[in-house]
Amino acid sequence: MFVDSHCHLDRLDLSAHDGDLNAALEAARARHVRQFLAIAVTLEDVPGLGEIARAHDDVVISAGVHPLHRVAEEPTVEAIKECAEAHEAVAIGETGLDYHYEGVAPEVQHERFRRHLIAATELELPVIIHTREAREDTLALIREHTDPAIGGVLHCFTEDLDMAREAVRHGFYISLSGIVTFRNAKAIRELARKVPLDRLLIETDSPYLAPVPHRGKPNEPQWVVEVAECIAEERGISVDEVAMQTTSNFYRLFKAAVPEAPSDVKESLAQSGLI
Repeated sequence: MFVDSHCHLDRLDLSAHDGDLNAALEAARARHVRQFLAIAVTLEDVPGLGEIARAHDDVVISAGVHPLHRVAEEPTVEAIKECAEAHEAVAIGETGLDYHYEGVAPEVQHERFRRHLIAATELELPVIIHTREAREDTLALIREHTDPAIGGVLHCFTEDLDMAREAVRHGFYISLSGIVTFRNAKAIRELARKVPLDRLLIETDSPYLAPVPHRGKPNEPQWVVEVAECIAEERGISVDEVAMQTTSNFYRLFKAAVPEAPSDVKESLAQSGLI
């Protein structure tokens, strides 16, 4: 079993599936992808994602505002919490800091991120963090406003091993995307080898960042398998081991998603003491 721990199901290019989201999910299910975490970019996205989750037993959702998304009014901590609770989100985000692109001032991102972290802590939900060229500020806010017992994930991680290790020490997971398969991504493949396997997640970030050999096409949840295959090759272990461990990691982090897990997975989680 594989889990796509970060996909934008409301933004997929469905042209290859005649516009049918269920067909795209079925293509993934046929490759043993049996759980999907659909990620919000804005709070306005969340009701629609909630509808998708209600229509598909294997979809869970997050609630949050992307650091680069422009809003007319910044959401309060209470607004983030109310949105997450109303639509049964299992995580807060994606949120974070991105200093690579202009558009949203760093100080605005900083305050938005802080509010999301507070909301996540108060709801006891993990936080999904987007971070780019903002290492010190990201880590400082994690240290100040997150509980290691709740933790979160640095998604689509492209920073260095030292940052990954510091995040892991604070209860976070590191999620790798299709970037790990790119020819020029040697540093990310080093991460794939050196981050503890019990702290790794896999994702597509679809419709973005399709892995090799699909690079250049709109990404799909089914291609999370290629991410797992690349990690397995780098670590010299089986794809089954990567699938098993990253699936276990997912439910260990996103505990609110456990009720949506397939029955055989829940049984295995119970036997291992995770639930």
